[in-house]
Amino acid sequence: MSLANFFKVEPGAQVFVGPRKYRVTHMLSIDSVLAEDMETGVSARLRIETLSMIVSAEDASGAAGFPIHQYSKEEWSVAQKRFEALRPMIEHPIRSRTEVEKLATAAGVHVATYYKWLAAYHDAGHVAALVPRKRGAAKGQKHLAADQELVISSVVEDFYLKKQRHSPKEVVDEVLQRCKRAKIAAPAPSTIRRRLKELSPAMTLRRRGFKDKARDVYEPIRGSFPGADFPLAVVQIDHTPLDVIVLDEVHRKPIGRPWLTLAIDVYSRMIVGLYVTLDKPSATSVAMCISHAMTPKGEYLAALGVEGNWPVWGQIGTLHADNAREFKCKAVTRGCQANHIDMQWRPVKKPHYGAHIERYMGVVATELKKVPGATFSNIQQRKGYDSEKEAVCTMKEVEAYLVEFIVNNYHQRSHSQLKDASPTRIWQQGIVGTSERPGIGAMPIVGDPERIRMDFLPYFEITIQRSGVRLENVFYYDPVLDPYIGATMPDDPNVKQKFIFARDPRDISQIYFLDPKADRYTPIPYRDLSHPSVSAAELREMTKAVRAENKGEVDEHRIFSSIQRNRERINASTESTKAARRQAATRPKAKPTPVPSFGVADAPTNERAAEPVLSIFDQELGVFEVGELN
Repeated sequence: MSLANFFKVEPGAQVFVGPRKYRVTHMLSIDSVLAEDMETGVSARLRIETLSMIVSAEDASGAAGFPIHQYSKEEWSVAQKRFEALRPMIEHPIRSRTEVEKLATAAGVHVATYYKWLAAYHDAGHVAALVPRKRGAAKGQKHLAADQELVISSVVEDFYLKKQRHSPKEVVDEVLQRCKRAKIAAPAPSTIRRRLKELSPAMTLRRRGFKDKARDVYEPIRGSFPGADFPLAVVQIDHTPLDVIVLDEVHRKPIGRPWLTLAIDVYSRMIVGLYVTLDKPSATSVAMCISHAMTPKGEYLAALGVEGNWPVWGQIGTLHADNAREFKCKAVTRGCQANHIDMQWRPVKKPHYGAHIERYMGVVATELKKVPGATFSNIQQRKGYDSEKEAVCTMKEVEAYLVEFIVNNYHQRSHSQLKDASPTRIWQQGIVGTSERPGIGAMPIVGDPERIRMDFLPYFEITIQRSGVRLENVFYYDPVLDPYIGATMPDDPNVKQKFIFARDPRDISQIYFLDPKADRYTPIPYRDLSHPSVSAAELREMTKAVRAENKGEVDEHRIFSSIQRNRERINASTESTKAARRQAATRPKAKPTPVPSFGVADAPTNERAAEPVLSIFDQELGVFEVGELN
């Protein structure tokens, strides 16, 4: 996949809203534009997340602006005026002294000053060289005699920066004593204290025995990945079990604690995506969270019944995670490569590199203590509280509560590490810019959200036979496979060609064929459409049982007959058994007949797509090669 799956929304871009075609004329906010109907000429305000694929527009390649945020608005204005005064000389440098004097007079300065400006501009090569310098001593300039500076630096080095941790007062006394012994005029105590304040706080803490504190407070939260200088430049992702017991939706009885996979934007602290499941963390959890992070969330909020605005979508630059196997599996690696995401892992034994996501997980844990059925952080906090008995929420209700908190509370409140600004405010500034710093512009919209999810799912490499495709004793077929039956490698006709098939472990009633010619995924259903939807975990569990029962003999019919009998037993015991209720809650829902293929150029209208379902399987973490099967 290429970045063609994302399209930039900017003035001049041609987009669709349903069947109508518009041309974007103005950017109104981080989530809306003004666009002209290309048929009627009427202008309308459109929400960016409702726009679909660009028809024709050149990608703007605007160069990054000069970082003027380091100067005040007034300083930059003066620099611009000086540049305008120099422009005639820059464009036509061969001039007489008289002509230069006239230019200097027009600028209101002496000709010597004018030449000084010109020299500064040519030396630096940019307008920033024309920012006026403040009067007085430059910052850091020292006025003490050399021997006085030497005494102060010696006391700092061999007295203050030691693990004995002498106080500033003791440093002052030591300097005065050494000056007296050396018969040197002593500097003022305020000057000595000022020298201590000029020391690097991180270095001072390390030298005085606070190495861990220096690392946690001052070391940048980054490894080898690029700095988080704009929205989605760096996103951290992690999992945590939620400290709350949830109920099943049928009997409303306890089924356990769900897991949360969550992604946070390091630049703004905005939560960019999440996924809640009863499963342990897996490649599927990562796939669902990343696809959620990069796509608009309007429909998601509506499905949960949460009012509010979550204007977060776009291309992730660097994805930062710990060293758990689901983040290092081949499926996630392939997904990142396909979507041009730089995958970086936290250095071993360096927990502070994940401080942003870890800190927010703590915020979530604190918030969920308010929910009935909370398990709290430890046994002592839970003492006297029966979490299962007090539980009142289903998993979907807990998810809605969590999203409500994220969108309408956490995103809106001030954050100490953002200089008391809110994540929403910082996100907005990063996109539209401020008077001191340009923004990066509206985030690109993903053209095919389903394609992103497919790219991150576990996948298999399989040959295609006349009977279709066989995967773990289950056959799949669709006429779209016919051109590839018996295909061989282009450079070796004696070797069968293998093709990529992605599979969602939560529901294996269809797999997804990556058509190499069309570069799109096509859903391939069971060859026998009478089979029920099952999870990969359920299939493997029943396959193992059938093999043991039939002395190693196993086939598709026996497997699904066993699955049906087992489900009937579970249905009979769900009222009384928590394990049965949990297994029933993770069961895939039945689906109607399959629909045609979809891809980058087609709007995915996949009616076979399952509702979010769950399984207890967490082993599908890589690529599987399935040999030729007859």
